[in-house]
Amino acid sequence: MEYRAMGDSELKVSVTGLGGNTFGPPRLDEEMSIKCIHEALDLGINFVDTSLKYGQGQSEIFLGKALEGRHGEMLIATKYNLRHAVAGSVAAHITKQCDESLRKLKADHIDLYQGGISPDIALEELLAALDKLIQEGKVRYIGAMNSASWRLAQAIDTAHVAGLPAFVSNQHNYNMVRRHVELEVLPMCDAYNVGFLPNATLAGGYLTDKYSKGQDAPAGTRGAAGSPMVARTRTSEHEDIHDALKGWAHDHGHTLGELALAWISSRPEVSSVLTGVSSPQQVQDNVRAGEWKLTREETGEVNKLASWEGDFERIEGSIRQPGEG
Repeated sequence: MEYRAMGDSELKVSVTGLGGNTFGPPRLDEEMSIKCIHEALDLGINFVDTSLKYGQGQSEIFLGKALEGRHGEMLIATKYNLRHAVAGSVAAHITKQCDESLRKLKADHIDLYQGGISPDIALEELLAALDKLIQEGKVRYIGAMNSASWRLAQAIDTAHVAGLPAFVSNQHNYNMVRRHVELEVLPMCDAYNVGFLPNATLAGGYLTDKYSKGQDAPAGTRGAAGSPMVARTRTSEHEDIHDALKGWAHDHGHTLGELALAWISSRPEVSSVLTGVSSPQQVQDNVRAGEWKLTREETGEVNKLASWEGDFERIEGSIRQPGEG
């Protein structure tokens, strides 16, 4: 297993990470969740990403039970939410959520505590609230969620000036057909030494061999269950890309899912590739994918097949330039 630094922190995380979004209803029950977590530990995965709300609030509970006696083997990332916070209440709001997560996880600290950077909350207030948790030993490091590059850079600069802790990571959607973060977010992470954590790396399971161009989503898949992510992703353009990439992966002795994960892990900005699983076998498959190292030439071939330049043109064309009305 390869281990990478999480930005400007002392955390060394496995390149194949574990997504906790499948632990709990409606996906996995407690028994299967624990089996997946134990399989991950046995294969050298030392990083899991969860949330207070994942699995209808059960994900952290299942993790806590699975890690009893083994907390030292797993670095835990979880999340706070500022949705109902207002100026002056941020510290109490975040502390309450942190304490609940610690109780559910049966842990004495959270290794990486992540959340959004709300425009309605002063950066100094947010960072001071998180600093309090760090000073109390409840949190080791803080990370951002879905943050724009300029906003995260502003937050890091504010932290340095104020002598407060800075975000060491940024988590976003990123996969072979959703590459918008390559415009600014990944370059910013590289420039500021921020670890990048990609989620939705398989686009809800769409970037696997299960799907075939022009055919209905197979029974038992998230697409067949009406997944909004799969529905949004499965466009006619992406069907062509999916078909081409699957053929390339098969020609190289791999599945499309393995290619999708290997391709993301080839990015130097990526600290750990977060993958949700439904069985111990999927944990094994993901670890195997993380061991596949694409060459520069292979990466170029894959990028050409994805033919994603049009996506960039649409994004850049929608950005209003200075001086425009």
